[in-house]
Amino acid sequence: MLNLFGIPNCDTMKKARKWLADHSLDYEFHDYKKLGVDADMLDDWMNQVGWEVLLNRRGMMWRKLDDKTRDNIDADSARKIMLETPSIIKRPVLVLENGKLLVGFKETDYQNELL
Repeated sequence: MLNLFGIPNCDTMKKARKWLADHSLDYEFHDYKKLGVDADMLDDWMNQVGWEVLLNRRGMMWRKLDDKTRDNIDADSARKIMLETPSIIKRPVLVLENGKLLVGFKETDYQNELL
């Protein structure tokens, strides 16, 4: 089973969910805002793709951080922020059945990995 992580109202999430539905691929949706993110799972993701890939520096939650926090971000502070404010994690995160992650939505990546 595929696991899709994100927030429901995000436009990129909507594109990913539509793509999965259009290709009849079942997935379980995990809403960051309602369910948060598990620390062990986040650590695994960070080990796989790096905190820089996971941290959404283009969104509103990033812009809400104070300058000092943004200017001094590192792996430890990024982890803490992502655990406290999961909606700052780039969306979507799709966990494949083999455990591989696809972060963000690129149709070609989804096609290459899922079809």
